[in-house]
Amino acid sequence: MAASLAPRDLGLSIIGVAAQYPPYALKPDALETLAKKYHPESESMKKVLSINRYTGIDQRSSIGTPDHPLVNQPDPPSIADIHKIFMTDGVPLAVSAARKAMAEARVEASQITHMVSTTCTNSANPGYDHFVARDLGLSSNLEKVLLHGIGCSGGLAALRTAANLCLGHAMRGLPARILCMALEVSTTMVRSELESIHKLQETRIGVALFSDCASAVVISNGIGEQAEPVYELLGWQHHIVPDTEEDLGFDVDPVGWKVVLSPRVPKLTQAVIEPTYQALLAAAPPLPPAYQAAADFDWAMHPGGATILTGAERAMTITPEHMRASYDTYINHGNSSSATIFSVLDRLRSKDMDAMAPGGRPKDYVVGCAFGPGIAVEMCLLKRNLGIQDMVPGIQTPPESEVSSRSGDVEEEFESDGPKAAEAGPVQHEQSEAAAARLKAAEDQSFISEALEGVELD
Repeated sequence: MAASLAPRDLGLSIIGVAAQYPPYALKPDALETLAKKYHPESESMKKVLSINRYTGIDQRSSIGTPDHPLVNQPDPPSIADIHKIFMTDGVPLAVSAARKAMAEARVEASQITHMVSTTCTNSANPGYDHFVARDLGLSSNLEKVLLHGIGCSGGLAALRTAANLCLGHAMRGLPARILCMALEVSTTMVRSELESIHKLQETRIGVALFSDCASAVVISNGIGEQAEPVYELLGWQHHIVPDTEEDLGFDVDPVGWKVVLSPRVPKLTQAVIEPTYQALLAAAPPLPPAYQAAADFDWAMHPGGATILTGAERAMTITPEHMRASYDTYINHGNSSSATIFSVLDRLRSKDMDAMAPGGRPKDYVVGCAFGPGIAVEMCLLKRNLGIQDMVPGIQTPPESEVSSRSGDVEEEFESDGPKAAEAGPVQHEQSEAAAARLKAAEDQSFISEALEGVELD
């Protein structure tokens, strides 16, 4: 009988992290503007708009405003129209996020060995990763993987895939510097979702949650010179909850994609967090005695919704302060599907988030977690390097890429004149006092969960 190997240090490090949000912010009244403009009042529409006011999201990051021509056609835009905007407005966001992550990682384009990307809001061939790689000047021999069909869990699934590629290169004695990329443009599908609410009289709450974002990390296998780690990757877990394929999804449709979200999702996700966490720790290298209970760690939860976050608190006996970066991202940007988790990891290492840590002391170890269609659970264990902070300046408005410059006429056709978001870093860092107030509000916002749980979802 072969002896089992004890868990050991994998030698994997995240050496660059970045997020790039688009320059517009949608307040809750943006959805009401479009709903009232294009649809008569109905019970389902009233229910969705009521939920929209109590999601806990102050604003959702978007490539445009309610005045955007794409969402003001007589009929919902086609999937071809949505694809054009994904390429002209989304790809530059991805290029910007990648450049910032690579700058922090101190890697040149020629040093990137692999690229693992994900999206659930585009399905073109070649994939968007091809154009990002080209605009970044990455090698034509670059090994690329584009993950699809995994929704909000895509960011951590990409990290898991990249980690295994890193280990494969390490076994061959080769350096690996892998760019993980996530890009989502979902606000362009608002008209499609509103149309379904109206015609089918369904309570579809995804339209009140989703936003746009690109994010990236660079992961290294430690062979050769590298920048100081931001996080060390110690382990990961992937699990599928049986018989849940109909509970969470994102189905293709002639006018984009349709969110599938059953009322069982919060309870299903809450039930699976603790056993997945135990499996994660069991497979990880030995940790200090002070890191065993869930509350001993900081948590980078994908903020799929208010009930996901409050469910994690109940399941793991943790507080909003443990998930402070998740709440902050959710409040200020909404749920950007697969791109959100890297944004949360970027936000977590900021000074004002450290000030909000339980007891005022950020943790050395972090648990990352996200849920996706399947229902899939992705979880990882990270060791944070508390000696470095986010020192890379951000760009609020993305630079023009080759894709956008080639398609200038398309950009002009869909240009928006709405008010831009306040200029700040890529994640709009708030002052410590404001962040403290928001976390305190998150503790008191049980009414959000109650409001959503009290609604009969179709």
